[in-house]
Amino acid sequence: MTTETSKWTPGGGLHFELLATSGQARRGRFVTAHGVVDTPAFMPVGTQATVKCVLPQQVADTGAQVVLANTYHMGLRDRTQIVERLGGLHGMMRWDQTILTDSGGFQVFSLPDRKITEEGVSFQFRTSQDEHGEAMTLSPEKAMDIQRRLGADIVMAFDECVDHKAPRNYMSQSLDRTLRWLKRCADCPIQEHQHLFGIIQGGMELDLRAKAVKQVTSLNLPGYAIGGVSVGEGHEAMVRIVRHTAPLMPADQVRYLMGVGLPEDLVASVRAGMDIHDCIIPTRYAREGTVFNWDGKMRLQDKRFRKDRYPIDTACSCVACAGGFSRAYLRHLLFADEGLYQTLATLHNLQFYQDLMKAMRTAIEDNVFDHWAAAFLQRYLPKRR
Repeated sequence: MTTETSKWTPGGGLHFELLATSGQARRGRFVTAHGVVDTPAFMPVGTQATVKCVLPQQVADTGAQVVLANTYHMGLRDRTQIVERLGGLHGMMRWDQTILTDSGGFQVFSLPDRKITEEGVSFQFRTSQDEHGEAMTLSPEKAMDIQRRLGADIVMAFDECVDHKAPRNYMSQSLDRTLRWLKRCADCPIQEHQHLFGIIQGGMELDLRAKAVKQVTSLNLPGYAIGGVSVGEGHEAMVRIVRHTAPLMPADQVRYLMGVGLPEDLVASVRAGMDIHDCIIPTRYAREGTVFNWDGKMRLQDKRFRKDRYPIDTACSCVACAGGFSRAYLRHLLFADEGLYQTLATLHNLQFYQDLMKAMRTAIEDNVFDHWAAAFLQRYLPKRR
């Protein structure tokens, strides 16, 4: 049984409400000072305070209720000061709904010359104009200060994203350090409307994941994330970690799976009990020529679309499909390197992802999620029948 009531009021705090379940899958809603987010949800990624190639209102029109921005990118040089001057991320981006900022940990730990200490991570910030780079350090306190000044509704703790092939002893040491960093993050001041989420690490080791859940949730934060997946370990390994970890997380708080993913990844995550997700896949794939529909991925570079008069999906309500733009025309724009292609393809993929999440919410409400998921995957992944 579900309810459509909401306890959100403008200026209020974060509140999570579990509305329905179907197996482990959860239909819920959380609220922030900037609005309601229905879950399970997908957050478009606006790394540098913009979802590439599209307007904020266009993103909202797809049904998105929350977007993500990146602390690392928005903390470089004088960008944080500029954001503050323009009214925080909400004011600068012209996005009046919920915003989440990640801590920058994933970006920093992907740099080749980083140095990790108890204080934080030191690295060289290089640009095309300065190949030697500027020495910088990102600590828990600095990451939190940047996020406080950016003004996002949900701010993520600074953590270490460990390579999935890292030795167990290093994963264990990193996990302990991440917990110490989390406690330092929790001691940092944030704005009244902001809420800190902790991140559960532990690599591919199930017992370390369980240990991390116990330690991180002991801080009684308003939400928690599973980090350190979708980093090259593959779909099956990711599913194994999420299925093990999600049921251990508090049932009355938001559960966030970071950096995921492809449609089949999202279905598996929701089946395991996760609530919110983010990934660059729909927007990056769109710009590179791959679009999604209910029958799978479609590479518009393929010659078979050269004379195809149909839209990407005849049932889709996005500007590209509802506007009658054909696959052949989109392919032409792609090869002509026209910016219109990137806008139309991005809007389609964003719409597909939001429609996918809406379909999952409905399936949970109707308590038929497993049946819905099997039917979706059989259609979407026909080669796996």
